[in-house]
Amino acid sequence: MERVTPGVKTLLGDPRRAILKLSLPMMAAMLVQSAYNVVDAVWVAGLGQGALAAVGLFFPFFMGLMALATGIGVGGSAAISRRIGAKDRAGASNAALHAFTTGLGLAVLLSVVLAPLSGHIFRGMAAEEATGAFASGYARVLFSGAVFVFLANIGLAVLRGEGDARRAMYAMLAGSLLNIVLDPLFIYGLGLGVVGAAWATLFGQFVSALLVFYWLFLKRDTYVELLPRLFRWDGGLFFEIMRVGVPASLSQISMSLSAFLLNWILLRVAGEAGVAVFTSGWRIVTIGTIPLMGMATGVTAVCGAAYGAREVEKLRVAYLYAVRFGLVLELIVAGMVAILAPYLALLFTYSAGSAALRPELVRFLRWMTVFLPTVPFGMLTSAMFNGIGKGERALLVTILRTLVLQVLGAYGLSLLGGLGVLGVWWGIITGNVCAGLVAFAWGHHTVGWLKGELLSVKAPLSGVRQ
Repeated sequence: MERVTPGVKTLLGDPRRAILKLSLPMMAAMLVQSAYNVVDAVWVAGLGQGALAAVGLFFPFFMGLMALATGIGVGGSAAISRRIGAKDRAGASNAALHAFTTGLGLAVLLSVVLAPLSGHIFRGMAAEEATGAFASGYARVLFSGAVFVFLANIGLAVLRGEGDARRAMYAMLAGSLLNIVLDPLFIYGLGLGVVGAAWATLFGQFVSALLVFYWLFLKRDTYVELLPRLFRWDGGLFFEIMRVGVPASLSQISMSLSAFLLNWILLRVAGEAGVAVFTSGWRIVTIGTIPLMGMATGVTAVCGAAYGAREVEKLRVAYLYAVRFGLVLELIVAGMVAILAPYLALLFTYSAGSAALRPELVRFLRWMTVFLPTVPFGMLTSAMFNGIGKGERALLVTILRTLVLQVLGAYGLSLLGGLGVLGVWWGIITGNVCAGLVAFAWGHHTVGWLKGELLSVKAPLSGVRQ
């Protein structure tokens, strides 16, 4: 008899209720997870501007590491959801096993290659020798522990793929709260400085990985069955996961590359102070989009299940409901950030070594509120694309936003146009607004087109042209 868990019932039920039930736990968990990113920066800020800039220099690389882990997870999660919609438990289990095998192999490779090179990478990037030393020590710890980052993120994605947002939330909360507690202990109590923040992050990832490993591989009360003997290599399934996973990873990497290039531009127009303002302020802006990130996980799962069941109306309702709800949320967030900007800036400028950054950080935060209401149009459309297995469309929209409009706009306005740091801020705004609107237009058209495609295909899910 086919096993039906509460999460699976949610996925296959009312789409509006499913979006909310899957999104709200992830919003809560991601808010706390982002809070620890801010806490890292707040505690590091007490070490001075050089230490804060060092964490900023590694930030794009950490985003890249997370991109690969979450990308494979998203690909596996979407494949699981589609098979749940098609009532194919064996296929869903095999998709999860493929995601874990691929991700853990890549994690080992990255650790072996990148950890020994950390010193060369960051000492060459930094303007000051001390900043480079801080960044290389921070990077070495996290590159060495990549296997825990991948295990945690892929395991969380598997849980979300079968609608178990509650336990995914618990694992994320446990890791994030541990990180928050360990930060001051490692940085100041043990005298580890910047490297202590990296160890706190790694311990948090380890705890999350331990929990998902227990639930999925030992307790085994999930819809998917993760037994090694059930693994059956399937090239078509691997390609299906990678068709979403690779674009999802590249989308995240393009964000990392964009952040790296924006840092490069800022070093030339505003020095290390500009980098510190951007990396600190962007953490706050990212928190403002957390509700959408949580909602995106629900959109991918619900749209994936609807696509697997060939219920295009349910898919359309879920997608448009999420976009409307996301728009309302981001209007509220933008207003709050604009009002609270001076107090938010104080979190990163409380020490004598960083107080001079405060006026520009307040200005940055207020400018960024311009594009926040347009974020749902792009982010939730990308989530829908991933759910239906068309990750390359999400990638194209992300590249348009990050590398084409955002970076080129920032470069043109700041260096060629002579607007300096304000030109960088305007480049970021322009890229996000334009790309969001393009994405929604494409997503709305795709949903209408899907009805004809799904009705014309009579083969089982594994044979659906994607």
